[in-house]
Amino acid sequence: MTIPRTMLAIVKPQPSPGLELREVPVPDIGPTDVLVKTRACSICGTDLHIDRWDGATNSRVHPPQVIGHEACGYVVAVGSRVAHIKEGDYVSPDSHLPDWSCPVCRQGLPHLCANLKILGVDRPGVYAEYFAVPESDLWLNDPTLDPAAASIQDPMGNAVYATLVEPVSGRTVLIFGDGPIGLGAVAVARAAGAAAIVHVGLSPYLLAISKQLGATVTLDASQPGLDVVAETSKILAGGADVVLEMSGSPLAIHQGLQALRPGGRFCAFGLPTHEVPIDFTSDLIFKGARIIGITGRLLWDTWYQMAGLIRSGNLDFRPIVTHRLPFADWRLGFDLLEAEERHAAKVVLFLDPNDAGLA
Repeated sequence: MTIPRTMLAIVKPQPSPGLELREVPVPDIGPTDVLVKTRACSICGTDLHIDRWDGATNSRVHPPQVIGHEACGYVVAVGSRVAHIKEGDYVSPDSHLPDWSCPVCRQGLPHLCANLKILGVDRPGVYAEYFAVPESDLWLNDPTLDPAAASIQDPMGNAVYATLVEPVSGRTVLIFGDGPIGLGAVAVARAAGAAAIVHVGLSPYLLAISKQLGATVTLDASQPGLDVVAETSKILAGGADVVLEMSGSPLAIHQGLQALRPGGRFCAFGLPTHEVPIDFTSDLIFKGARIIGITGRLLWDTWYQMAGLIRSGNLDFRPIVTHRLPFADWRLGFDLLEAEERHAAKVVLFLDPNDAGLA
């Protein structure tokens, strides 16, 4: 196919609130890079912070820059040293760009690379008609995978990693946070055979999706007088085997630690905006708790695990995709996710409206 010289892209134009749709050059590729024609891309919370210019990534984004890191598409060109990916392949990128050579990478933890770069933050991203990434950053999709699902594998990989870092089969699971990754954790816990899943959130709209995904009980923490710890203890007969904290709320962190049974596992994924004091003696030491910090996904272990669960038919993330929009309506997608009262979970933008059944 003929590759144009320019393309439309969502750009952070300057270090202040706002984004723009601009015509920019199609990226060049080096010898180990791959050029992908974008099929679909999904909006992430990181991109909302970049839009508002109120996040931790401000110092790393250098406007004008194309943003975004969740996508799928078809390979249209490969560098001279690309060995495994070929033109026509249906692929998705992982947002992590490790150097693969630091001591952390060489010990099998590239998602924690000492020199880690993030797609759409430290380098141009995927909210464009084309994007370029190293071959080592691409996952080869099942050709039949719905592009909406294919585009959200990066964030849903967070849910897979956090939920399954230790087995949950037959365990009781308590999840805090009803954003897309919290919802994904419900789906993964159900697919993996959790005995019971209690999901705590703040949005009746999102908690309704949680029930669809398999939550046993949902608790709306905004309801006056609700004692989350007492209610959870009653439902789960004394405490949760596994707590997945996906919100970053200091209150949720405290409630999760209190609701964890002795000897249980607490996964910390949500990012608090400030330091959170913890009763180290009672909540951790005397409880014998296992605290696991979760960032990103294991490369590529989590992707294989996720693909296997999807292929089995037990895991389907598509209910989390509440809106499929044409790429031209990107601003609407951001507005839906930034609304004070959320009526959207995951918004996916399609480069070809026909691909999403929108035309």
